[in-house]
Amino acid sequence: MNLRVLLVAAAALALSGCSAVGHWGQAAGGHLGIVRAAKPVDAWLADPATPTELAERLRLSQQIRDYASSHLALPDNNSYRRYADLGRAAVVWNIVAAPALSFDLKTWCYPMMGCAGYQGWFNLDEARRRADLLKAEGWEVQVQPIPAYSTLGWSRWLGGDPLLNTFIRYPEGELAAMIFHELSHQRVYAGDDTGFNEAYATAVEQIGARQWLAGRPEALAAFETGRARRARFLALAREGRERLRAVYAGPAESRAAAKAAVMAELRERAPREAPGYEAWFQRANNASFAILSAYDELVPAFMRLYEREGRDWVKFHAAVERLVPLSREERRATLRSQGGSDVPDPATRTTQ
Repeated sequence: MNLRVLLVAAAALALSGCSAVGHWGQAAGGHLGIVRAAKPVDAWLADPATPTELAERLRLSQQIRDYASSHLALPDNNSYRRYADLGRAAVVWNIVAAPALSFDLKTWCYPMMGCAGYQGWFNLDEARRRADLLKAEGWEVQVQPIPAYSTLGWSRWLGGDPLLNTFIRYPEGELAAMIFHELSHQRVYAGDDTGFNEAYATAVEQIGARQWLAGRPEALAAFETGRARRARFLALAREGRERLRAVYAGPAESRAAAKAAVMAELRERAPREAPGYEAWFQRANNASFAILSAYDELVPAFMRLYEREGRDWVKFHAAVERLVPLSREERRATLRSQGGSDVPDPATRTTQ
């Protein structure tokens, strides 16, 4: 049955052309490699060769996984019940691309999975080669290491999405956030809206992680410290993004020079205002700002929607799910009416 599912998917992908087949061929092979490497957490715990520290993290992960379904109304399935050590620091590398003078994310679209403002590759060298081709076409590109991804529930036939060495040793709050985020993609997913999907999952991870850590003051304090540091980074990045957006709306002849001035100032301010994120600003380009906004801009609206639904997870997920059939513009208009007046209009568009 597993092979049959993959063959059906491959046949559908063949309709998308050679490029899509090449990408999805490596994606299928890469994921199957992870599936083969994964084995049940109970088997790892029963193996005397499993390091004590890893065994403790795996036990913790299962407590978090149980909590996700019992308290956050996230899917109760076989995802994150298996573990694989990939022997590398990232599970996949995402290519993100945007034009030199706008935040219009390039998107990639495929049958069944919909569209996304990034494309994942399991081989870093191949990701870099593809990125170089996009750069030659004039795109600003980033290749980003990714610790985890969601198959949106499709992988349940193959044992579910596994825990990985790429994030299993995260601090407790961040480990919980990661699991909650990825499970959220299995709960609600809009095939044409990266910003909607990622903001929803980010809101779930933030609220859920804080609830999980209630009663664990030290772990909660560590989580809040890390999130406060990230909030300072996001504030500076958001300011930079808005200033650049104004530049791109200004006179065409001055855009390049004005953009360079803004980027230079951000790099100079980063050590003081966003310590720990200096490297991000050093290599930042329009692709960086565009994909970051997908995870950032709509999060407050989803958090307000959670409050509006009485902090009831079942009602909250249902309210989000009702937005999926709408257009991107209608989703934001509805979020604005339900969650608050400061929900942004779609400022970061996508282009194929």
